[in-house]
Amino acid sequence: MAETIDRIARDLKTREKSARAVYVPPTNLPDPTPEPGFVYRWVATHVLGQAEVTNVSRKMREGWVPVKAEDHPELMMVGNAQTGNVEIGGLMLCKMAAEKAKARDEYYDQQAQNQMDSVDNNFMRQNDPRMPLFAERKSSTTRGGFGSGSK
Repeated sequence: MAETIDRIARDLKTREKSARAVYVPPTNLPDPTPEPGFVYRWVATHVLGQAEVTNVSRKMREGWVPVKAEDHPELMMVGNAQTGNVEIGGLMLCKMAAEKAKARDEYYDQQAQNQMDSVDNNFMRQNDPRMPLFAERKSSTTRGGFGSGSK
């Protein structure tokens, strides 16, 4: 007879899982360390080598403030030589107070909703009770066969 060999069930064995190095490509624009109460956004200062002064001035009037390179050393970059702002490839990092950004987002959401309501109202003017266009905005799904269903 063969000698008995002490075997341990495979699920009872433990082995060290070797951590594999996973490559993640760097992003083109670094993320600043979040500051409580602020949101960040990259604003275009140049497009195809041409200065976008109207875009920058509009963003400043909305409340976006340029971020200074010295305020975010984790980005490891020297600011614009003239202004000291964080700029990469025609984009400037700006910040805004979170509550102001939320109010701005709500305003534009309301604008979009008003436009949708206007389109719906214009469409529904052509509605005829004998042949309604649609009754309400919701969808449903059914399961089963074609027609009146299988019995």
